[in-house]
Amino acid sequence: MNSADVRQMREWLSTPQRIVLIPHKNPDGDAIGASLALYHFFQAKGHHVDVISPNDFPEFLKWMPGAEAVINYEKKSHQAKERIGLASLIFTLDFNSLNRIGSLSDALQDLQADFIMIDHHQSPENYARVCYSDVQMSSTCEMVYHFLASLDALDQIDKRIANCLYTGIMTDTGSFKYAATTATTMRVVAHLMEQGATHTEIHRHIYDTNRPERLQLLGCALQNLTILPAYRTAYITLSQEELDRYHFQKGDTEGFVNYGLSLKDVVLAAIFIENRDEGIIKISLRSQGSFSVNEFSRAHFNGGGHTNAAGGRSELSLEETTKKFEGLLPGYQKELNL
Repeated sequence: MNSADVRQMREWLSTPQRIVLIPHKNPDGDAIGASLALYHFFQAKGHHVDVISPNDFPEFLKWMPGAEAVINYEKKSHQAKERIGLASLIFTLDFNSLNRIGSLSDALQDLQADFIMIDHHQSPENYARVCYSDVQMSSTCEMVYHFLASLDALDQIDKRIANCLYTGIMTDTGSFKYAATTATTMRVVAHLMEQGATHTEIHRHIYDTNRPERLQLLGCALQNLTILPAYRTAYITLSQEELDRYHFQKGDTEGFVNYGLSLKDVVLAAIFIENRDEGIIKISLRSQGSFSVNEFSRAHFNGGGHTNAAGGRSELSLEETTKKFEGLLPGYQKELNL
């Protein structure tokens, strides 16, 4: 954060505020971790705080301290709108475009509140009075840590905050293996452990609590794996019928796309998941090296994200979407075969 933004935040937070914290739709560990970390911090400082999520989040994140206080906009829109209407400060966390929160964005129109964005994705929109955007950061949770540092508040990180921030950093870095993990990231993580983050317990909650149906769904996904050696690409499909067969729950497909990327010589991996209720195909994209799935998704699938991790959507059928995807690859053959 620049010095002017830090001064502005200090001024706002010097008196009691009504604060609303908003993660993106289908929130992951980073979005929920950042939201709940700030929830605990601001509450301890005497502010009135609400976390309002556009929709539900995965069961494997609901152990997190404060998770029970999250207001699900899909289920409690009247309550959520009431809290938003009273807010003096609204933090948008782990997203930088209001289309990432679905219909919740309608409730953010014509408000008197000041907006603060904390996010590490590319191409931020210009809606926030304070915009803390850094695409070099491993995660929004690492940014929240530095946000607290700018307020001289690192000594106020308790076990609850440490667990929330550690969760977001761990999940968004793929357990610290992605290129965005820096020496600074590891120093942050070390301090969070010193402040009480229970790293082995967090890992168990996130990765070692599978239902049998999720593993069966993974088996189905791997059966559907398509490999395109000429383009160093692999992709997975999951239809609505297959999701229903294995009693899909939110978060069950987390990480599936990485199996394609784990193949030798593959530099681009994708997963296409049918969502009949929304009438879309949800797309997750991952890449190795310099191939930008952010640019690819923005150009072709109404999405975006990071250079090596992005999402998108298609309103075509599952079959038509994969056909479109395959049809695009010849135009990127040179980039994919570098």
